[in-house]
Amino acid sequence: MKRTSRDIRTANRYEVLRQIIAASPTSRQELAAATGLSLATVATLVGELLDLRMITEVGFEDSAGGRPRGLVAVNTSGGALIGVDIAETYVHVELFDLGLNVLARAEEDVRPGESLPEQVVGHVATAVGAVVAQAGVEGARVLGVGVSVPGQVDRATGIAEYAPNWDWHDVPLLDLLTEHIAYPLYLDNPLRASAVAELWFGAARGRGNAVVVNLGTGVGAGLVLGGGLHRGVSNSAGEWGHTTMVLDGRLCRCGNHGCVEAYVGARGIMLNLRELSPDSALLHPEDQTATIDALARGVVAGDPVARRAVHETARYLGAGLADLVNLFNPEIVVLSSWVARTLGEPLLREVRDAVTRHALPRPLAATEIVLSPIPTDSVCLGAATFALEGALQAVGQKNGKRAAARGRATAPPS
Repeated sequence: MKRTSRDIRTANRYEVLRQIIAASPTSRQELAAATGLSLATVATLVGELLDLRMITEVGFEDSAGGRPRGLVAVNTSGGALIGVDIAETYVHVELFDLGLNVLARAEEDVRPGESLPEQVVGHVATAVGAVVAQAGVEGARVLGVGVSVPGQVDRATGIAEYAPNWDWHDVPLLDLLTEHIAYPLYLDNPLRASAVAELWFGAARGRGNAVVVNLGTGVGAGLVLGGGLHRGVSNSAGEWGHTTMVLDGRLCRCGNHGCVEAYVGARGIMLNLRELSPDSALLHPEDQTATIDALARGVVAGDPVARRAVHETARYLGAGLADLVNLFNPEIVVLSSWVARTLGEPLLREVRDAVTRHALPRPLAATEIVLSPIPTDSVCLGAATFALEGALQAVGQKNGKRAAARGRATAPPS
């Protein structure tokens, strides 16, 4: 789809604000250097963001031999953003100020069998209400709610097209949420959300090419290529968890056999443990979180079964990551989400060894493999940036309509 001048202007406004959030306070000259935009364009965009009260003037810095440079910073009290992380076992919601600092958190457990869209929507609505009440913000200050849902998502229509974990097909999720939540809503996928979070605040910051791997109940890869988020032609890029690892292997929830997710997602790790030791006390058959927690504690304590289970998982994960290294030649691979966070450094060490055995030497030499350094829920953080992007786009559309109306009012009669 061809980008209009309004699309480009919105993207530039978003990029300038992103740089201000990342480096407050900063000057217009520094923003021009960081974004590659002209100083005149940056000055215009800064003026618009000042008018929107998203940023504020904060004084001057001395310039060697020249006029002092005016500094701008994000106006943290200029609005609030909400990020929603819908996962198979929980709904986690965080409310942020405009500097993307967390002001409130809420979580709802999603119990087995609570997979109907209406049930999930109820959890989201409850948690969103809770963070707004905790933070004490006025509803008018909430600029938007970014909602991340696993699976394939149509951003334009707000439809969750396919979520294999719940067997959802073409669920009008944003329409359902709109019945309970009055704020503007923006839907996307956790792969994109995690990648943006790492690009803004995490290990991918300042990197042109990165792969952010989500290791949770589901598995996927968010892609940063050429300095920007790669979505693919239908917003489906990154479904690495459903690429084939083992021909005629384990049945995956997507209906195929041998997918990466079936070996390194939380359920796959539980199967790895069960195959090693069917009666292991580490295994909690109906509780993914408890099993992964027990494995992590077991590895630290030197439990041989726990160590073998993590080693086996790392063998599969390392082979899959080597494919990503060979395909995309990234500067960095970031292991994100709750399974990676729980298993931590022991998993990372094993994975690095496994990738070394499988990846080609040249792309591997240019690639770091790290754990996500983001201390909060990276999916919520990324989802909040989608709400910020949507708010700026909405402003651009309103400005465009006003300009068109002025044009019609002043146009001579035909």
